[in-house]
Amino acid sequence: MKKELFAELMESMNEALEHAKGKRELRTTVLPEAPRSMSANDVRRMRERLRASQAVFARFLNVSTQLVQAWESDRRQPDGAALRLLAVAEEYPSAVFAGLATPRIYESPIGDAARVRESAAPYKRGSKVSRGSGAKMKQRPARKK
Repeated sequence: MKKELFAELMESMNEALEHAKGKRELRTTVLPEAPRSMSANDVRRMRERLRASQAVFARFLNVSTQLVQAWESDRRQPDGAALRLLAVAEEYPSAVFAGLATPRIYESPIGDAARVRESAAPYKRGSKVSRGSGAKMKQRPARKK
């Protein structure tokens, strides 16, 4: 064994021993807890609170409309990155659904709940979104009467 390698191993052993005796603080990283699972009703309630269609909701989450339908019909449950994004959206809807009419509930200093509505930029309720076979969704122009 080379002397440098042996010296490095001995140094590591001494650090571990110091930590075991409480003489040394090791660097630690605290990971966030996994988000709680969401039921079909949780997903549907979130989408309805935002007043978004399934297609618009899916577009903001960057998932397919069929996946949102599967979540809401309880055939599948959100998992992985989608579940984390939904958890963030539950806490901070305007961060994920920017531009959508997102009612936010917040506590005022005196404890009363107040409702705030952000501006409803391009994705208003009632706007028509085409359902093409591709992943991109396009805003349809309004029909002439």
